[in-house]
Amino acid sequence: MIKSNAFDYINVLDKAADAAWLRNDAIANNLANVSTPGYKREDITFEKELTKALKHSQYTTMDAKIKNLRADQLQARTYKDYNGLSYRLDGNNVDPETEAAILAKNQIKYEGLLNSINSEFSNLRSVMK
Repeated sequence: MIKSNAFDYINVLDKAADAAWLRNDAIANNLANVSTPGYKREDITFEKELTKALKHSQYTTMDAKIKNLRADQLQARTYKDYNGLSYRLDGNNVDPETEAAILAKNQIKYEGLLNSINSEFSNLRSVMK
C-alpha cells in the first residue's frame, strides 16, 4: 500500500466547508426563531478548533502541520452564543440584521472554500497528466 498525503489539504478544506454549511443551518435556525421568546442564538465553533490544532505543532511548516492533523480533531460544534445577553424583554438574543451580515460573510467563506477545493483537485489533475 502506498501512503500518500495528496489529499491532506482537501480533507481540511472539506471539514471547513462542512462547518460553514452547518453555520448556514444555525443562522437559518436563528432567523426562524427571531420571534421565539427565550431563544438564544446558536453558532458553530470550528475556526478555534482548527487554530488550536495547527498551533499544536508550532515550529513546523504548514505542510507538516496539515499532514499531522487528525480528522477527528476538527469537529464543528454547535454552541449557544451570548447566552446571558438579550436584546428584548422576552429573553431572545437574535438580531436579524446581525444574522444577515454573518450569513453574508459565511456564504463568501463557503464559496472561497469550494473554490480552494476545486483548485486542489485541479492541481492533482494537472500532476496526473
